[in-house]
Amino acid sequence: MSNTFSLSGRTAVVVGGGSGIGEAVAIGCAEAGAHLSCFDIDGAAAARTAAIVRAAGGEAAAAPLDILDGPAVTGAFQAVVAERGTLDVVVCTPGVNVRKPLLDYTDEEIDRVLGLNLKGSAHVLQSAGRIMRAQGSGSIVLFSSIRSVVVEPGQSMYAATKAGIVQLVRAAAAELGPCGVRVNAIAPGVIDTPLTAPIRDSPGWYAAYAGRNILNRWGSASEMIGPTVFLASDAASYVTGTVLFADGGWTAIDGRFTPPGM
Repeated sequence: MSNTFSLSGRTAVVVGGGSGIGEAVAIGCAEAGAHLSCFDIDGAAAARTAAIVRAAGGEAAAAPLDILDGPAVTGAFQAVVAERGTLDVVVCTPGVNVRKPLLDYTDEEIDRVLGLNLKGSAHVLQSAGRIMRAQGSGSIVLFSSIRSVVVEPGQSMYAATKAGIVQLVRAAAAELGPCGVRVNAIAPGVIDTPLTAPIRDSPGWYAAYAGRNILNRWGSASEMIGPTVFLASDAASYVTGTVLFADGGWTAIDGRFTPPGM
């Protein structure tokens, strides 16, 4: 079974691989045997991730990339193919959130959240999809969130984009499946990353979120490696157009009240 989950000999691109979930899954893909191309808007952070992989004996390259720039995304992916000959796995993790009531959002904030989370993800999906369609194979993994199905005050724009990513994935899976390309999404729960640092630093908020899921704790970025490698590998060869929730059971329960005697 270890061979089924292996990415040995494959070329994997991780966008957003400089920190948080992206950094963890980039290292995880390399540990599974892939040659890693690590992209991030922070080129120095991407280079640090690649250096970690190389120090552990893996193969990795890195470069800065702004996914809001569609032609730049296309060029970056084409450069990987020119060097490696193939593009087997693409994982896209970047996301941004502005936590405030919907009625208080400015146009700039709307553009920022919708732009990076939806438009940026679409650029990655388009560029990777065109290459993989032509070669007749590949796996694309986008990151959604539990906010695609559950929401709370202050999460309107973020939730809208994460639901939008799910629909992008489903449509792309339907369009690219006949060409041998799989497209899926991962929906994390509350994960300890730089994006959630403001919540983590509030004891009350941290405890409330930990108590909201079945496992009574936050997730770690490293716990997103398994779901990602699964979807990228042959272990998920018959899995496409789906959303894998890695949320500690958050979306499986409605409240936490346990009746007396239970």
